[in-house]
Amino acid sequence: MSALYTALLWLAVPFAIARLLWRSRRQVAYRHHLRERLGFVPALPPGPVLWIHAVSLGETRAAEPLVRWARQRLPSARILLTHTTPTGRQAGRDLFGSDVVQAWLPWDLPFAMKHFFKRAHPSLGLVMETEVWPNLLAAANRTGTPVFLVNARLSERSAARYVRGRGFARDVMGRFAGIAAQTDADARRLEALGAKSVAVTGNLKFDVALPEDLQARAGQLRAWAGAGRCVWVMGSTREGEEALLVEALTRAALPPEVLVLIVPRHPQRFDEVAALIERVAGLAPRRSAGGIVPATARFALGDSMGEMMAYYSAAEVAFVGGSLLPFGGQNLIEACATGRPVLIGRHTFNFSAAAEEALRRGAALRVDDVTELIHAALALTRDPIRRASLGEAALAFTRENRGALDRLASWLEPALDAIRGRAPGSPAPDRAP
Repeated sequence: MSALYTALLWLAVPFAIARLLWRSRRQVAYRHHLRERLGFVPALPPGPVLWIHAVSLGETRAAEPLVRWARQRLPSARILLTHTTPTGRQAGRDLFGSDVVQAWLPWDLPFAMKHFFKRAHPSLGLVMETEVWPNLLAAANRTGTPVFLVNARLSERSAARYVRGRGFARDVMGRFAGIAAQTDADARRLEALGAKSVAVTGNLKFDVALPEDLQARAGQLRAWAGAGRCVWVMGSTREGEEALLVEALTRAALPPEVLVLIVPRHPQRFDEVAALIERVAGLAPRRSAGGIVPATARFALGDSMGEMMAYYSAAEVAFVGGSLLPFGGQNLIEACATGRPVLIGRHTFNFSAAAEEALRRGAALRVDDVTELIHAALALTRDPIRRASLGEAALAFTRENRGALDRLASWLEPALDAIRGRAPGSPAPDRAP
């Protein structure tokens, strides 16, 4: 099975290169540092190296408390942060600057992973959430590098796909030195696939600190939106959702003070969504253009990076996208942490535990479709007491679920003890924490 997997990867390489070049038309960063995709990451000098893999934007933000902890616990170690997407890499640069070394995670080919471990020689690897790469783990085992899957989640849908290759999955999952799952349900699904040394430590996204300048940036956004406007933020929207929203909201004849601020999940779609808004509604003021949104504009486009929490903080009502259509939803914890009333759609399987608890705690409201979304947003706009109540519940929900970092740090301490002073390539610890 492993040989078949690798053979299929080799066949996919030309298509992967073509896809990178195609995507680089909109995000030129896909063309940068191409040799890193083949394992030629920056060569790090001898010494302890903590490697953290955060595939994209959400995982990189979730890794923020982990990086802060690592800087305190391993002050002499270099931190290597790998990504798969430009948005993740840019977020890492914005969050950590020169405190970390950044690179692309190589394609999961044996020779690429061999180069990766030879050049980076990590002492310990922490892979965020759901990234499982067989040849990466095989190379790590050969070099004696313990790799842990942390903040791990596995939805029922994903688990069902893994079951089809249960033997292969069991072999691959067993190569992790340990797995720190977000919830009991995640842990059970991972163990059913052969994962060993599984602990439940919670969701690191609850431990992400609010930016110190959050209120100042939210104030700037309110000023940009215009005095007296009631802002509805449609955050992290995905393909197809913007069309549903813009067309339905245009037909709904909203009160003139309402400004709908759409913030697409992926920056390469900013121009596409701006064109959609202009075609349907006439005006599409963009955050990047500055100035003030005209009073006649019904919609605006949030096309800046690193401001998602500021957008939510500037809103009267926040909708978290990726949930109107079956994408699985985006991170509702960010919106809840700003103390705003939060709306989510039906499709939240990527964040099922957090979504269900938020609903149970009254920290979020679920809407079945765009019509219900409009009705719920209008009702909240007209009821400031209800908005305040939902916002307080959202703050309590995020505050009371913190602590994942402390639990994860305690669980990882034996691994840190084992690598302190351990030369690259020397034997890995015999047991997981």
